[in-house]
Amino acid sequence: MDRFQQMQIFTRIVDRRSFTQAAEDLGLPRATVTNSIKRLEARLGVRLLERTTRQVKPTLDGDAYYQRCMRLLADLEETEQGFRDSDPNGLLRVNMQETLARHFVLPRLAAFVDRYPRIELFIGAGDQYVDLVREGIDCVLRAGELADSSMVARRVALLEQVTCASPAYLARHGDPASIDALGDGHVAVNYLSPATGRAHPLEFALAGGVRRVTLPGPVSVNGAELYTGGALAGLGIVQVPRYRIRESLANGELCVLLPDCPPPPIPVSVLYPQNRQLSLRVRAFADWLVQVFANAA
Repeated sequence: MDRFQQMQIFTRIVDRRSFTQAAEDLGLPRATVTNSIKRLEARLGVRLLERTTRQVKPTLDGDAYYQRCMRLLADLEETEQGFRDSDPNGLLRVNMQETLARHFVLPRLAAFVDRYPRIELFIGAGDQYVDLVREGIDCVLRAGELADSSMVARRVALLEQVTCASPAYLARHGDPASIDALGDGHVAVNYLSPATGRAHPLEFALAGGVRRVTLPGPVSVNGAELYTGGALAGLGIVQVPRYRIRESLANGELCVLLPDCPPPPIPVSVLYPQNRQLSLRVRAFADWLVQVFANAA
């Protein structure tokens, strides 16, 4: 077994915190992975990994070696890409918010499959935080401002948002004529941040910047479908991308509020770990997503 393969095995174990999951990712027998690390530690004369019944983690020497390995493997990948067939291939693991997948990605995914037949896609969906390294995910597609500085982000779109509520809600609380009028008994369906657990305030774009308003509400949610569903049920005011409620606006199930000061557009970004070389697979998928959102707009 060459040294670069040993490096690949070692870095995958550190990423996945598991010999078994690393072996599955690399398509190798677990015994091969275990023996590779034993030989690597023997050759270097240091202990690289601490093994417990719950997980595997690098030692101080292992962490330093991991950083060096990642740079070397990235350089090797970039060098080989300059000489071999540049058509992307292999497994690409992606995670994205379900609403983005349903409205934008899945209806157009056949074009990507036809364009890159050698890429095998695995797509997971969810609104919650995903640890890309630990879960073996190559990239995620997310809407919203990004607070995780450990990720590299490439923006692929800006989506128009609207403030809205149902006719039943407006019949009970009235149509606010201004942002200040929201303080006169209005309530919101509050969306809780997966990272902080706190409710996102309503935001309104004004000439001098963005004004944020936090309203009380009878219901708090942590999912996009629940958030929109709360508005349709008359439970409060929400701010959502227009694409998500286009039909509800057209048939009168929801009404736009305060159109002269709409929410700021919401960014959509592809994120991947900054300590990984951007593979041809991820680059191809990100480029395709840019075109998908441009055509949809």
